[in-house]
Amino acid sequence: MSSVENPMPAMGKGTLILACFVLAFTNFMVVLDTTIANVSVAHIAGGLGISSSEGTWVITSYAVAEAICVPLTGWLARRFGTVRVFAFGMAGFGVFSLLCGMAWSLGSLVAFRIGQGLCGGPLMPISQTLLLRIFPKEKHAQATGIWAMTTIVAPILGPILGGTISDNWGWHWIFFINIPIAAICATGAVILLRNAETKVEKAPIDTIGLMLLVLWVGSLQLMLDLGREHDWFGSDFIVSLAIIAAVGFSFFTVWELFDKDPAVNLKVFRYRGFTVSVIALVFAYGTFFASLVVIPQWLQSSLGYTATWAGYATAFNGVAAVMMAPVVAKLSTRFDERILVSFGILWLGGTSLIRVFWWTSDSDFWTLALPQLIQGAGMPFFFVPLTTLALGAVREDEVASAAGVMNFLRTMSGAVATAIGTTLWYDGAQGTRAELSGVLNGAGATMQSLEAHGYTVEQSRQVVSQLVDGQATALATGSIFTLAAIVFAAAASIVWLAPRPKHAVAAGHAH
Repeated sequence: MSSVENPMPAMGKGTLILACFVLAFTNFMVVLDTTIANVSVAHIAGGLGISSSEGTWVITSYAVAEAICVPLTGWLARRFGTVRVFAFGMAGFGVFSLLCGMAWSLGSLVAFRIGQGLCGGPLMPISQTLLLRIFPKEKHAQATGIWAMTTIVAPILGPILGGTISDNWGWHWIFFINIPIAAICATGAVILLRNAETKVEKAPIDTIGLMLLVLWVGSLQLMLDLGREHDWFGSDFIVSLAIIAAVGFSFFTVWELFDKDPAVNLKVFRYRGFTVSVIALVFAYGTFFASLVVIPQWLQSSLGYTATWAGYATAFNGVAAVMMAPVVAKLSTRFDERILVSFGILWLGGTSLIRVFWWTSDSDFWTLALPQLIQGAGMPFFFVPLTTLALGAVREDEVASAAGVMNFLRTMSGAVATAIGTTLWYDGAQGTRAELSGVLNGAGATMQSLEAHGYTVEQSRQVVSQLVDGQATALATGSIFTLAAIVFAAAASIVWLAPRPKHAVAAGHAH
């Protein structure tokens, strides 16, 4: 993100520490909200009287809104000033968090989550920009390290906090807890960072490009979210959304390639290394993020886990990631990035296969949590070197644009893959249940045994039905992770089509 800067006077040590806390905590909160609702879907669905598949819209709507707002970040900072955008973004995030907690229906909650994502989208890159602005150049590595740690730790704590809060206070409070933090950080920014404000200029904005972006992205996500409920392409409404998405994407692509100041600089795709790296990122990250949504739903709907314990089980992948991050940083200076990326993605695929063979409807906590822990060790091998591989392939003056495109597509891939993954999972469970019901052996004897122990005929049928449901969902979960392993293997393979980076990537972009 670029902006015209005013000279930056040196800050006192105490002021610098407080400003650093405000910026780091802001980034932490925005990233936290990408995962805090993952384990709360069952609570939200129950509270609003909707299905769990509809409950996932709370996750995808936030991600899509955040992705759409990323291309606007640079223009907003130049047009209104970096600190002003940060402060208004934080205030808006707090207001929409309040409204999310007060939501009375699925429509209202999704609308408020979109507002939350639009306000939160610019905060992540701007918080990093301001950290680098207020710290002396010789301490930029430390500032980037602080920012990166909040980015890594927040997804770990998200499921734990989301589960604990939902079980003990209610799902509304996963949004209410943002309000005091947003108020403190917005106020702190105005007071502590006013000397870090950047100059304002009348920067051009690609209005048509942004409108086309919203049109095709919104239509695509609506199609994916609503397709299951409307019988997919058997519905004229879904077909219309698909056509709008395809036509909108086509016009968007042509417009952005020829516009003088594009909202999304698609010209960076002329670099083979960047294109290959982004394709690997989209498929690998999307598959990974979708698993973070499917796993807690399976634990709660079929294995009887509370949201709290589902959060504990899913959060283990972040523990090993934090431990391995410094190791990967050192290895990145000694080994070909393609080796590290390919190894990291294959590691994710391997843990997907572990789940296929280990996880059953009778699995205990550590059987479920251990693959998460193992998976986390491979995550830094995937994320950090892949960013270097992608951004190192473009010209240095295009790195900022390329980083914005990467962030947009990474966030979008999570939303799209979540919609596809949950649909495949629900449909797979239903199909498998029908197959199991057709070949079920010993059901009569089981019912007789239950009736002999005092169960009524109806209660016996419900017990057998629940057993079949549990097995069907477990098999569907295994199928999802088999597919995930295939996607990871393909993503790891195409990385080798990218050349080695032409230049080093600055720490600010590498994260």
